[in-house]
Amino acid sequence: MNKHPALFPGCASQRVATAEGVEINAVVGGSGPPLLLLHGHPQTLSIWHRVAPTLARSFTVVAADLRGYGDSSKPPGGADHARYSKREMAADMQSLMLTLGHERFAVLAHDRGARVAHRLAVDHPAAVRRLVLLDIAPTPDMYALANDDFARAYWHWFFLIQPAPLPERLIEADPAAYVRDVMGRRSAGLAPFDPRALAEYQRCMALPGAAHAICEDYRAAAGIDLEHDRSDRTQERRLAQPLLALWGAEGVVQRCFDPLALWRRIATDVQGEALPCGHYIPEEAPELLLAKALPFLLEDA
Repeated sequence: MNKHPALFPGCASQRVATAEGVEINAVVGGSGPPLLLLHGHPQTLSIWHRVAPTLARSFTVVAADLRGYGDSSKPPGGADHARYSKREMAADMQSLMLTLGHERFAVLAHDRGARVAHRLAVDHPAAVRRLVLLDIAPTPDMYALANDDFARAYWHWFFLIQPAPLPERLIEADPAAYVRDVMGRRSAGLAPFDPRALAEYQRCMALPGAAHAICEDYRAAAGIDLEHDRSDRTQERRLAQPLLALWGAEGVVQRCFDPLALWRRIATDVQGEALPCGHYIPEEAPELLLAKALPFLLEDA
């Protein structure tokens, strides 16, 4: 359940079991066409607390904890890390939305959640109406174009994929410090975060299995997810849905990549721009995000 309902007034907690038996935690509120919100690392659905009330005036908002994060299930990973592939995590979200009665929906997603949203749109094109992806470029390109600047800023990409149990043991030694260090070393520091939301991120990082789950997410990204993405490119499978890409002008995606050019290689209908903020757009620049995302999401709704 959502441990801080004050962050989402008027929303109801939901816990939905997928066909695989994974339980997905979500909060649901508002009315109108369905909109799925997916968070990033090392956070939870609480990242949306500053934009969800406005979005709920126009949409039925479903903010979910990804598999392995927040209060969703944290199954053990396997040798190939497939349980945390973006394909499996995307299937969780389609199952969640179908269970809630939504066969077709829009997606607004940040960071790891945006990678899940990308896979969801590719694997389940009839389900995703349009999508907004925040502060990412396609995963294979971010690995292929990695430089010194990227590696220093995104050190956790390379730390979390180390064989178990090394990174798990280090995170579990002080989960709250891990959250503070990962989030606080970005361009804006910890100043943008509501103390209640930050406490929620720290609470969830300390849950049993959480450290292992986030490591498996990144291990999958560096392995089986790349296989899936490369297969899409070999088969020329492209995103057909309208895509809005937004990223922080003060972040690493801006410094190291050309997000629009990279998305246009694999999607047919792409627009986007940098916003004057860092990585955590929903919390650093909620009004700007709403100004850009709402008109896009309401098209053809």
